[in-house]
This record gives sequence, C-alpha cells and structure tokens, in this order.
Amino acid sequence: MTTFYDDLETRTAQAREAAQTAALREQIKRVEAAERSCLAGGDQVKTLDDLPRLSVLRKSQLVVWQAEDPPFGGIPVQNISHIFQSPGPIYEPGGNGHDWWRFARFLHACGIGKDDVIQNCFGYHLTPAGTMFENGARAVGATVLPAGTGQTELQVQAAKAAGVTAYAGTPDYLKVILEKADEMGVALGITKAAVSGGALFPSLRDWYAARGITCLQCYATADLGMIAYETMVGEGMILDEGVIVEIVTPGTGEPVPPGEVGEVIVTSLNPDYPLIRFATGDMSAVMEGESPCGRTNTRIKGWMGRADQTTKIKGMFVRPEQVAALVAKTGAARARVIADRDGETDTMAVSFEGENLDAATLAGAVKDVLKLKGEVAIVAPGTLPRDGLVIEDRRTYET
Repeated sequence: MTTFYDDLETRTAQAREAAQTAALREQIKRVEAAERSCLAGGDQVKTLDDLPRLSVLRKSQLVVWQAEDPPFGGIPVQNISHIFQSPGPIYEPGGNGHDWWRFARFLHACGIGKDDVIQNCFGYHLTPAGTMFENGARAVGATVLPAGTGQTELQVQAAKAAGVTAYAGTPDYLKVILEKADEMGVALGITKAAVSGGALFPSLRDWYAARGITCLQCYATADLGMIAYETMVGEGMILDEGVIVEIVTPGTGEPVPPGEVGEVIVTSLNPDYPLIRFATGDMSAVMEGESPCGRTNTRIKGWMGRADQTTKIKGMFVRPEQVAALVAKTGAARARVIADRDGETDTMAVSFEGENLDAATLAGAVKDVLKLKGEVAIVAPGTLPRDGLVIEDRRTYET
C-alpha cells in the first residue's frame, strides 16, 4: 500500500491549479518588486495558461546578469545560508529551511525515513548536490553519512561501521562501492538507493534489484531543486508539487501538445529564489493519465536529451531560436532543418509544414534568417516527427 508524504500529492487537479496560480502570482510580485526587475508582462498572467505570455529565462542570460550584478544577478533572494558555484560559472543560493530544495518527497517515495542511515555520495564542495540531498534527508528524519565521492575502500568501511541502509549519489557509483565491498569480503546492508546526476540504465537498475536494492531516480537541478521523481509503482516521473512545468518547442516559449517531446521550462514556487520560466535545456514529454501509485500530479517521461541542438553547417551556427524565427516569419506551422553531407561538403535542407506556403518565399526566408542557402521542401501537416528536434544532424564522421 502506498504511503504519501503529504496531502498535496493526492489533491485534485483543480485544487492544485488554484494553489499554484496563487503562488505564481506571488512570485511575479516578488520579481517585479526587485530593484532590477527584468520581468515584463506579469500583469497579464491570471492563470497558468497565461505563463507563455512571459519570456523564457535561459541560463546563458542568468550568467550575464550575475556577472553584472553578483552573485545572483538581481533576482530577489532571501533566507539563504549557502552560496554555491556550478560550472559556467553560475551561482545558486541555498537555504537551511525545512526541505528547502524539496527532496523529502522523493526520498519518502524511495522508502527512506527515520530508521535509515543514508550514505550521501554527492559532492559537498562548491556545487550543491550533497547539501540538497542532506537537507531532504533531514526532513524525512534519516541519519546522514556525508561521504562525498572517492576513497572507495573507506566508503565501504564507513558504510559497514555506520550501518548504512540507503545510498544517495550517481547511479553508477553505488555499483563501484558494492563491487569493492565484495572484493573486501564485506557485507553491506544497503536496500534503498536514491540516484540522480546521470542515466539509470535498465540493466543497472536490474543489477541492483538482483541484490535486493530498490533504486529510484529523480530529475533535479542546482537552480531549481526537485523537478520530478520516480515512485515504487508506475512509469515515468511525477512532477514535484513545488514547481510548474511546461514542455515547449526548443528555442521558443510555445507549449507543445500533450505527449509531444519538447524542452522543459520550469517555474519554481520557492519564495526564497523565484525563478520564472527557467529553461533547463533538457527534453521530455508529458505522459497521459495519472500514476497507479495514487499520486495525482502530472507525469513526464524523464530525460530525453538536450534541447540545445545548435549545429554548425557550412561554417555557420544554426540555432533553435533561428528556426523559431523562421517559422514566425513564414507563417508555417513547423520547420525542421536537416544537416547532411554530400561527399566532403555540408548540405542543408529545410522542411516546412503548413498551408498556402510558397517555395520561393520560403527559400528567401531561409537565406535571410539562417544566412545560408538550402533546399526547401513543403510537407503535409503531421509529416514532421514529433520528437522535439528542430535541427537534425545526419552527418557522420567515420573514417
């Protein structure tokens, strides 16, 4: 029988939407009141469906803001206890408040609680992952062994001595620890694993299951905290209750139809660090229906690649934002740029979906927007794959 972390997980869609709409309006007010507010159009957002009226905030823009106004780029941050640095560099705040990054819900779904000792093998220095998991572990009452990475033999010894029952870290590092324990002749009591930061391949999940370890993964980022997580029952990942997630066409802020692959855009409802329509750069898709575990929030399919499909063709970069501009300029419903090779020469073709399109006009728009000449094709509506790609690179470089 499923036990839930709180009543938020089983509320109706109407109750969730009402609560998230109210929280979103408060976030907009916080950002608009900031000394340096870069949010325009907030007064137009009355419902969640109005979110696309606001521009998307990309990490590249946040890096620029932070360089101009360190460390957080003028975003109104409050109640923080930590400042972290991730590659970029980019700076993220952290707080000591109860479940500040919202990891407790995921750890509870993993079956981790007050009777567990969790070996936290995420890093604690500069980057926030170790602290994020520890903050969630405290919220569910678990005891933490702050192990970090490396020194695998010492990891085994500490896990045995501390009576570790659960693991937090990247999907593959637990296998390294377990194999080292086998080599040392040490039996460990780990039966639960909460992983992130890399792909959990089915073969690896099966390897853990064969050793009596239930391994679940989550989708989280340093900027946003928890976004979605797996549960014991059902496929896909359930969205966290503290975020609003949109799936949009890469390079745009326009939502795709349910089930179609697109870029993950997240609005955090954490009042201490209000990020609105923050682009993760990751691809996913919404899954139909509710999870059989009983949680009622939307499910996504998990990580499905990167949205930044920027590709160099004939020495020129072609970006998803340019493809979006091409669609807007031509009135097409969709466009897809295809990079290929003819012998040693790059080629480019652009397929357009839409009605009443003129090939000559489209060719002119391609040259104007992409600064390249390419073959133009007009295809029937529904022809282009709904796989999230707006730039497809078919070139291979095998010798």
